[in-house]
Amino acid sequence: MIMDPFEFGSAFRIKVFGSSHGPHIGVEIKGCPAGVKVSEQEIQEQLDRRRPGQSALTTQRKEPDIVEIQSGMADGITTGDPICMIIRNRDAAPKAYDNLKDTPRPGHADFPARVKYPDLDLSGGAFFSGRMTACMVMAGAVAKKMLQKEGIVTMAFLQAAGKAVAEKPVSEEEIQKNTYANAAHAATAKDAERMAAEMESARKNGDSVGGVVEARITGLPVGTGGPLFGSLESRLSSALFAIPAVKGVEFGSGFAGARMHGSENNDAFAILNGKVVTKTNNAGGILGGLATGMPVVLRVAFKPTPSIARPQDTVNLSTMKETRIEITGRHDPCVAVRAVPVVESVAAICIADILLQERGEQNG
Repeated sequence: MIMDPFEFGSAFRIKVFGSSHGPHIGVEIKGCPAGVKVSEQEIQEQLDRRRPGQSALTTQRKEPDIVEIQSGMADGITTGDPICMIIRNRDAAPKAYDNLKDTPRPGHADFPARVKYPDLDLSGGAFFSGRMTACMVMAGAVAKKMLQKEGIVTMAFLQAAGKAVAEKPVSEEEIQKNTYANAAHAATAKDAERMAAEMESARKNGDSVGGVVEARITGLPVGTGGPLFGSLESRLSSALFAIPAVKGVEFGSGFAGARMHGSENNDAFAILNGKVVTKTNNAGGILGGLATGMPVVLRVAFKPTPSIARPQDTVNLSTMKETRIEITGRHDPCVAVRAVPVVESVAAICIADILLQERGEQNG
């Protein structure tokens, strides 16, 4: 069976719909239990974290991103029925992409998308656009509230923007306190200042930078996950790679661990307050695909924003000749900034799906 590319999950199932410059975007959630308390205001607060136009570090497209709950909730409580939420596109500008119809933008999905979907209106990237991540944030707001009842929290922060990298490891407390208190979504004020300067420098030069978002998941029961294709890493990675511009995911020491000795990378076990813990967390809270009880630590690499204000070489697909284009419009100098709440949300969606599936199997 071919998986629907717009759907994710087996127990907590989401389906996104709409497009960047169409009338709206939205998400449908199936499998969410009844009785989860999540208000429209709480969903809106999550959306506001990724909303465009909030600072010079993000695209100046003026979208209020107001959630409209169509079904599945009553008085701020889930009913157990499918939940449907939409956001109307208020500042769409499809005409701005007319001159790019035959000239695929470097770094974008335009060329392979046009070959696979010749009749698709690719204005603004259509459903390949980062705007679709607002749908993930809406679903993530519901998943977060579901997990909150279990004492499970997903959080994230900007760990790097271009060459500006967080100077030192940060605690979960710092992440929760500081991430959304600065425009860069960094976990410390000093890191935020350095990262903002890196992004502003690129923007002034008509360029962009990539970034790394680090996420933590705390409170996961020991043993959550599975072996092989059902591993916690593989399922989280599958979900995270659905976020546009993601090019890499690592857990714990990640690629740095490949340069260590086993004596350095192994996490020694210990007892703390009557619980089994590890003295370090190079495994990122996962062994054999199963949660160890330590915080799950993962990092997501985002490529530089491909839409830059510089001439770029491309081809004209109608004439089959080489040409140059200049991209105008409103674009993020670093997409990783607004991806921080998206990574949090996608992690929550994935964990909610795993927990519901595992409990269904245990009860079945």
